[in-house]
Amino acid sequence: MRIEYDIKLGFKDVMIRPKRSTLKSRSEVNLEREFKFLHSPTTWEGIPIIAANMDTVGTFEMAHALSNKKLITAIHKHYTINDWNLFLTNTQDNIVDYIAISTGISKHDSDKLATIINQNPQLKFICIDVANGYSEHFANFVKATRDLYPDKVIIAGNVVTGEMVEELLLSGADIVKVGIGPGSVCTTRVKTGVGYPQLSAIIECADAAHGLGGQIISDGGCATPGDVAKAFGAGADFVMLGGMFAGHDESGGEIIEKNGKVFKKFYGMSSSTAMEKHVGGVAEYRASEGKTVEIPYRGRVDTTLQDILGGLRSTCTYVGAQRLKELTKCTTFIRVAEQENQVYTE
Repeated sequence: MRIEYDIKLGFKDVMIRPKRSTLKSRSEVNLEREFKFLHSPTTWEGIPIIAANMDTVGTFEMAHALSNKKLITAIHKHYTINDWNLFLTNTQDNIVDYIAISTGISKHDSDKLATIINQNPQLKFICIDVANGYSEHFANFVKATRDLYPDKVIIAGNVVTGEMVEELLLSGADIVKVGIGPGSVCTTRVKTGVGYPQLSAIIECADAAHGLGGQIISDGGCATPGDVAKAFGAGADFVMLGGMFAGHDESGGEIIEKNGKVFKKFYGMSSSTAMEKHVGGVAEYRASEGKTVEIPYRGRVDTTLQDILGGLRSTCTYVGAQRLKELTKCTTFIRVAEQENQVYTE
């Protein structure tokens, strides 16, 4: 046993210090980025925000809405092969620039992925997703997937430390997903005691990834547009959002009415709700590590998206970053004991 005494920070522990800026308006800020990747020859351009691969977020409907603004949707892995074929047949070609196909690491997952890609070779992004990215088996699966799909952009996660980011990049990943336990419907930290404050995880993992020419996704922990800005300021190349995109028309999730008000169900993919829905229940050797909640219905995602992107543009104007790419270079975090005045809460 050992203890690390260096302080680790989450989004609530800091704010971004404003700096002198020459920008006259938020409209001058360019949120689009262009990426080249460590292994894949693909080049990508767009706004590097991703809807999470949860079946109450990462839907085909969400992909239609976000792709119009050049944002990515990581499609959840529970659609059938026929669902995928129908979706891609009835969709404009360029949507493949803004969707990722998600997979687990079982033989069934691998076979299903192969069938979908063989039938739809235009797909560009693969998201290999497990809760615990620290196993040797996971790294081997990433390597095997790279061997099978040398041209695809491979996302792999989740991890929270630099050495495992490096391991996954060297195993064939282009982008590593960073975050253990910060999600709004994740209970991993409560059930296992394992986790890492998200801001520090981003800073450390971005440093490791960028040293090798890879990228990272900050996955989890963002509750406000300001958190999204902090994630980019800390060095994240992409930011993945779950709860912030849940509850909309385009989100999955059961609609519930209570006392004349409308809610939508939102749950973690390791929750008992998700496991009962997709794998017949919680296996006897494990525990549920996710919550199931009912969140107020929020209408179309476009309104929320404007709030997120508008907040991010405003952050950039406060620190003088004309392009999102420049935000991390312009960011100075200050330690704080409080974030906001909560005398009046909604």
